Amino acid sequence: MKTCLLLLIISTGLFAQTQMPFGQNSQVGKYASIRGFNMYYESYGSGEPLLLIHGNGGSIADFSNQIPFFSQHYRVIIADNRSHGKSIDTKDSLSYEMMADDFAGLLDHLKIDSAQVIGWSDGGINGLLLASRHPKKVKKLAVTGANLTPEPVKSVDSWVVDYVYKSIDSLQKTPASQEKNRQLKLARLLVQEPHITHAVLGKIACPTLVIGGDHDVILAHHTLEIADAIQQSYLWILPNSGHSTPIYYKDLFNSTVLDFLKSPYRKIEKKAKFF
Repeated sequence: MKTCLLLLIISTGLFAQTQMPFGQNSQVGKYASIRGFNMYYESYGSGEPLLLIHGNGGSIADFSNQIPFFSQHYRVIIADNRSHGKSIDTKDSLSYEMMADDFAGLLDHLKIDSAQVIGWSDGGINGLLLASRHPKKVKKLAVTGANLTPEPVKSVDSWVVDYVYKSIDSLQKTPASQEKNRQLKLARLLVQEPHITHAVLGKIACPTLVIGGDHDVILAHHTLEIADAIQQSYLWILPNSGHSTPIYYKDLFNSTVLDFLKSPYRKIEKKAKFF
C-alpha cells in the first residue's frame, strides 16, 4: 500500500517529475494477451531480466527514475498492472493474487523462466505473492512499502484508511462510468486486501530485500514483520523517508538495490552478528 493512495499522490503532483516516453513509448511498447486481458508492457536494455512492478493507481511511468539506471545492467521489463494505464480490464473482480499470477503469465509469454523483481507499494505486495505462488519465477526480490494486511495501526497509518474510505464514499456519489468503476475497484483493493499470512511468506525461497521509510504510511514495525517472516531477507529502513523511496531517494535506492541484486546473499549468524 499504496503508491498513489487512490490517485491522491498523482493529483497532488508527486509524479509530475516522470519523464516521457516511459509508459508511452510506441517504439518498445507491446501487448501480451494473457489471462483474459491485454497487458501493456515495455522493455529496455539487455541481459538478465529484471521485472519492475508499480503500485495502486500508478503506471509504468512511476519507475522513470529506475528504468534508465537498471537498463544499463539488465533487460528491464515493466508493465501497466491489470486495470491500470493501458492494461484495461473491465471486470469487477481484482485481487493481488490475480495480479501476481498476471506477472507470472507475462514472464511465460516472454519465455522467461525467472527474473529479478523490484516492487513498489502494491507492486511490493504483488512481488511477495509472485515469489510465494511462483517461487521458480523469482531469483531475487526487492520490495518497498509493501504490507500484509490493510488493518490500521497494525500495518498502515490509520489516516490512510480513513482517507480511502472517504474517497470511496465520494466516488459512489458520482455519475456511473467505466472510469468510476475502475477507481472504485482500485480503492476497495486498498482497504479490503491483502491478507497475506506468515505461512505464505515462508514459501518465499529467494533472497529478499525488504525496504520502507521510517515515516512510511506502512508502519516501520510492519515492514520489520515482513522481513522477519522471510527465510532469506535483509531489512532496510530509510531515515527521514516516507512511502516514495524510489523517487525521493532515487540514487541511494538504485545503488543499494543494485548491490543487493548483484551480490550473493550472506547469511549472518552466531559470531558474525557482532560484525
